[in-house]
Amino acid sequence: MIIEALIAVTFLSALVVFVAPDAYAAKLAAALSVLPIVGSLRMWAAYDAAGNALLGGEIAFETDFVWLTVGGLDLHWFVGVDGISLPLVVLTTVLTTLAIVSAWTPISDRESQFYGLMLLMEANLLGVFTALDFFAWFVFWEAVLVPMYFLIGVWGGPNRRYAAIKFFVYTNIASLVMFIGFIALVFGLGDSVSSLRLPEIAQALRAGELAGFAGLDAATLKTVAFVAVFIGFAVKVPVAPLHTWLPDAHVEAPTPVSVLLAGVLLKMGTYALLRFNFTMMPDVATALVVPIAGIAVISVIYGALLALAQEDLKRIVAYSSVSSMGYVILGLVAYTTYGVGGATFQMIAHGLISGLMFMAVGVIYNTTHTRMVGDMSGIADRMPVTAGIFVAGAFGYMGLPLMAGFAGEFFIFKGSFASTVHSAMPLFTAAAMFGIVIVAGYLLFAMQRTLFGPFSFDGDYDVAEAPFHDVAPLAVLLLLTIVLGVAPDLFFGMIQEAVNPILTGGGL
Repeated sequence: MIIEALIAVTFLSALVVFVAPDAYAAKLAAALSVLPIVGSLRMWAAYDAAGNALLGGEIAFETDFVWLTVGGLDLHWFVGVDGISLPLVVLTTVLTTLAIVSAWTPISDRESQFYGLMLLMEANLLGVFTALDFFAWFVFWEAVLVPMYFLIGVWGGPNRRYAAIKFFVYTNIASLVMFIGFIALVFGLGDSVSSLRLPEIAQALRAGELAGFAGLDAATLKTVAFVAVFIGFAVKVPVAPLHTWLPDAHVEAPTPVSVLLAGVLLKMGTYALLRFNFTMMPDVATALVVPIAGIAVISVIYGALLALAQEDLKRIVAYSSVSSMGYVILGLVAYTTYGVGGATFQMIAHGLISGLMFMAVGVIYNTTHTRMVGDMSGIADRMPVTAGIFVAGAFGYMGLPLMAGFAGEFFIFKGSFASTVHSAMPLFTAAAMFGIVIVAGYLLFAMQRTLFGPFSFDGDYDVAEAPFHDVAPLAVLLLLTIVLGVAPDLFFGMIQEAVNPILTGGGL
């Protein structure tokens, strides 16, 4: 029952912080957020690799019982983790605590509500990564939108309401499209499934038990449903051209919220693509490998080019996330151990590095009250620690060896070049690698203009080193990025055990 305890403690912590006085909310939220970290690390320490939870492998820390029966289908409370979901659970708990601490300086209004919503979002994210019944999973999936909407809409920048509504509308419509596609599959399976348990549905689909539905034969239904589910999750990732909500949300959101948005919420989309599309319907994924790989490459190059054109540091990091998530899609569609495993590892690596970059931008903004590249230069002399960590994080984004980003991209490229799902995969991989050059261009450009050279600042604020509680989360994230780069098998071993069953059966 450790997963239930983890979720329940986080929900209760959110409630306690909601009713706490503002004067105590920040420190109380940080203290209570440590409890989920302890629980997730306890799960990681006790975890015994048991295979893929959706394809017949044993599920760690499992709880499964019938919750409701609706229309002849049993709705289960069914939770558990495997080597794919457990690293994301750990990432969520760690990044939430660091984001909360990073909010101590910029958040000074309605603090109890802000930190309560942050913890509420964490609880729902934990549900997304542990629920193995579609009904429970979808409840958590949709519930994540609510705190994020208010966090952007209440504490965001001048255009916060527009950004919050755009975020909510885009992702909610995407969820509807995904829901319709998935439920069509359930109806097509008919009596082959008796519940909405994801392992049961995955095994039925891979066993070829899908029949026609709504006038569509089984093959057409499966393809249409795959596309609908893919689009629904692709908006959350996001991939080009479904990414337009992301820059607005990032720019207007408070920096601690941007940390969770880039570090964890985007991983909901890639995690769901792996769980649903690439695990349940591998035959359709391999049939559509060219358009999917094309979308991945376009996202990598287009996202990097958009970042290169920006003057706002936050927009630069936001567009770079579109580029990085393209690599994840490329690894997933490769259908090799290193490709799919590397894509999963890259979710963790990007979560750490993007969180680090957004926090560093936030610390600079807290001091200078500007994010525009042309408004400042040479601030490394005044903020040496922050600047040093920012540079290290940027090199991690570029794929510097012995950092987590290098390990993730290396695994993806190794798996994609070796892929046999289509003869064009090496060409798609080679094209995607050019994204690294563009990444180096826009990050070096931004650092050179803001951090180095003669000091210049177009503002009336004193530029000095940030306080310890602002810099400490940056240092922790940098340390974790290095540790995971030096010792990737801390997670990659369990990830491989979980992705190997995806690569067997289904003609792969």
